[in-house]
Amino acid sequence: MGTAALGGLIGLVLLAFGARVLVSGRAPAVIGRSFRTDREAGFYHLLFGLAVLIFVVGARLAGGTSGTTASVVSVALVAVAVVRFRPRARRKDD
Repeated sequence: MGTAALGGLIGLVLLAFGARVLVSGRAPAVIGRSFRTDREAGFYHLLFGLAVLIFVVGARLAGGTSGTTASVVSVALVAVAVVRFRPRARRKDD
């Protein structure tokens, strides 16, 4: 399995996990403890998975600007995930 295929697989797994958390409304306990809400955990993983997937696909496309554009979009998605949905301890009243 090539590096690009492995990266794409990791992106798909993170994307699917984030979507599953958002649809079900529940994150596994191990992951849920690191985030204030299960919704934040879902969006964090969804955005990271989407960023990895866009990065890998953009790197495989022909043309010089497609890879650059994919990299910029990926970095923007990761920035949103880290700034808005970063892991933080749950509030004491939860």
